[in-house]
Amino acid sequence: MSVLSIVACGMLEDELVHVLSKDRELQQLIVVENRESSGFLRKLRLRNCNPRTAFLDRVPMLLKSRSSPGFIVPARLLSSFPILKKFCRKKKLREEVIVVVNLLSLDLHADLEILKAEVYRNIHEMASFSDRILVFYGICGHALGKLKEDFSDLKCPLFFLKDQNGEIIEDCISLALGGNEAYARAMTRFQGMGTIYLTPMWASSWKKLENKNGNRDFNNYYLKNPLYCLAAKIDIGLVDSPEFHTNVKEFARTFDMKVVNIRGNPKITEQSYLNARDVTTEKQ
Repeated sequence: MSVLSIVACGMLEDELVHVLSKDRELQQLIVVENRESSGFLRKLRLRNCNPRTAFLDRVPMLLKSRSSPGFIVPARLLSSFPILKKFCRKKKLREEVIVVVNLLSLDLHADLEILKAEVYRNIHEMASFSDRILVFYGICGHALGKLKEDFSDLKCPLFFLKDQNGEIIEDCISLALGGNEAYARAMTRFQGMGTIYLTPMWASSWKKLENKNGNRDFNNYYLKNPLYCLAAKIDIGLVDSPEFHTNVKEFARTFDMKVVNIRGNPKITEQSYLNARDVTTEKQ
């Protein structure tokens, strides 16, 4: 048995629901209970994905209780005994992967120092029971730009959302558009026109965010600034289109913007998840 943990931004819950509900090989999924988990769990269950839940400090106990009494070999045990590893390969025993998801609040983006502190704290805590951790964040204004360097001594390997060039994505917009180059092309396309890019979660969350510390100023100086005239709707095809369309239309009307449509894709999300899930003990 090996444990893949995912520490994720609440703004990326649709992408996370997509890869988890699409994973037909996923046998065990645990979602950390917190104030962000209810909407996430609802979306998973609508897609017939029914995880166990536990508070973060109870996850190690739940993992222990979920261990099969059959012949399941922990990844770290395999690493310590090469002979056992060879035996398992010869017998073609498939290692079971348990996925643990810890979804953090999207409100953390109101203060990048707090965002960094919370992501770092949760990685440290999850590393104690994980074989590897997928960081479901971009660089996020460079708040997490040194994460790989800062955790270089961590025994639990970290994986990241990377584009086709092997670069960690800038943010959730880069992820939705298909990578940092695609993001740069989009900005070039709308050069000279202030543009706000909207994913489904951004479009459904802006009212909540405008009342948080720092976001009211963001609305006054950017969204209500006449230089910002375009609302770019990024359609990745992951959520209910009528609801997304309604939210974008309301946003554009509120801030007097014109809606433009951009086609995104989920390739980076899908590939990054598979890269982290399918790592063998040998590669670690």
